[in-house]
Amino acid sequence: MNYRHEFHAGNFADVFKHLVLSRVLLYLCLKPAPFRYLDTHAGSGLYDLSREEAAKTQEWRTGIGRLLKAAAPPKVKEIIGPYVRIAAPHIGEVAPHYPGSPWIAKALLRPQDKMLLCELHPRAFADLKAVFRSETRTKLFEMDGYMGLCAFVPPVERRGLALIDPPFEQPDEFERAFRAIKKAWRKWATGIYMLWYPVKDPAAAEALARAFAKDGLKRVLRLELQVDAPEPERPLSRCGIIIVNPPYRLEAEAKVLLPWLAQTLGSGKTGFISEWLAEE
Repeated sequence: MNYRHEFHAGNFADVFKHLVLSRVLLYLCLKPAPFRYLDTHAGSGLYDLSREEAAKTQEWRTGIGRLLKAAAPPKVKEIIGPYVRIAAPHIGEVAPHYPGSPWIAKALLRPQDKMLLCELHPRAFADLKAVFRSETRTKLFEMDGYMGLCAFVPPVERRGLALIDPPFEQPDEFERAFRAIKKAWRKWATGIYMLWYPVKDPAAAEALARAFAKDGLKRVLRLELQVDAPEPERPLSRCGIIIVNPPYRLEAEAKVLLPWLAQTLGSGKTGFISEWLAEE
């Protein structure tokens, strides 16, 4: 599939991904030692929802738009609170915008933490430069994200998170992502790796999960969210996140969050998965 993010910014998949991202970053912030955030496919950083692409699909209205209108129970409200405080002000603008993963990270990182952002697409990289031109904690690289993942680990801080969120333009993207993470893990086995993936072909997604389960990696958690029955010719309705070395409390939070997200953002056959693919 070709997942051009400009068309889908702020949709259910972004909400799911960025909620999990915010929780992982917040747990990293609990220790005073600095850490590094690496985004291998950073995108534009901030998405104008009035732009032609987003305006055409309006997917954000059933994603972040629906989330912001929903009444959440106390436990869920506590989990989603930091993400909502970052995203809500942008949605409320006259010309609404949606913050991408680099913006979410920028809002949560502390002065001692650093970001490395990789983006290969010329237009997206130009947008990213404009958004982060005055951000001193950040270095930008116009390069292939898989190369960046291998080149920039382990970070000097020895703590951190790598988000791998490719556009899935290549037919072998699942295999490329898995190989890149495995190669990086051999260099930095204590790092946190977070891979987002779309589920258009459930068999392919299951094969990806089994690859992580069988190849020697330790502490691998799979989370999936479905808001409708997946169909090849319809918009994306199911996606997942595989996390290597997740924070210890993340699984418990996911079991609270995912049922509520499926109910709140779903409009058909909904569902979710929270399971360990590999444990210590």
